Amino acid sequence: MPATGTAFAHAGLRSRFLDGLTRSEIETIFASGTQQRFLANSVIVNQGNQASHFFLLTKGRARYFFITQEGHKNLLYWLTPGHVFGTMAFLPKPSLYLVSTEAVKDSSVIVWDSATIRGLTARYPQLVENALATTADYLGWYVATHVSLMGQTARQRLAHLLICLSDIIGQEVSGGIELQVTNEELASAANITPFTASRLLSEWQRSRAIFKNRGKIVLRAKERLFLQVI
Repeated sequence: MPATGTAFAHAGLRSRFLDGLTRSEIETIFASGTQQRFLANSVIVNQGNQASHFFLLTKGRARYFFITQEGHKNLLYWLTPGHVFGTMAFLPKPSLYLVSTEAVKDSSVIVWDSATIRGLTARYPQLVENALATTADYLGWYVATHVSLMGQTARQRLAHLLICLSDIIGQEVSGGIELQVTNEELASAANITPFTASRLLSEWQRSRAIFKNRGKIVLRAKERLFLQVI
């Protein structure tokens, strides 16, 4: 549906993509897009498809994933409100999405087609700088992940993943930081087997570094988890 009035509806939204812009400019940018909703577990963007749209997540949660030639689904980066995706739509030449994006929870996004977002970047150059800064953040995550795959043990990769996710999708609750994530999702993101993930998580629960309950993990203390991998 059209995003008329969307800027006011999302006045409290914090997004690095909008840094340095006035409220009036943000209202104009939002009004140029459309608001769409996606149910949990639905795919918003498919890798290999033409990059025809750019997205700003305003509600819910999403994540990147990649399907290998063998058909394996590898989980990548988690996205929370304020994150953007589909930046290949910025490019002047027709391009393809490099990864897929799926909604983890029921989510809302503001969507701009390629021509519109390119017109907005010409009008507001700050958007280009912000998009590059966001891309640099993602690249930093991927570099750290690649390095961990080359030099870290399964135990270290899983522990560091939990600590990173606590900063990205963690919610403060009584007793620690809660992550809504399953053993299978953690195994995929850390590039370990589900059996290894389950074994390590059970070990950390016995040492009271974490608490597990029905698709949720409470990280009791980052310091305590660090001690498990030294």
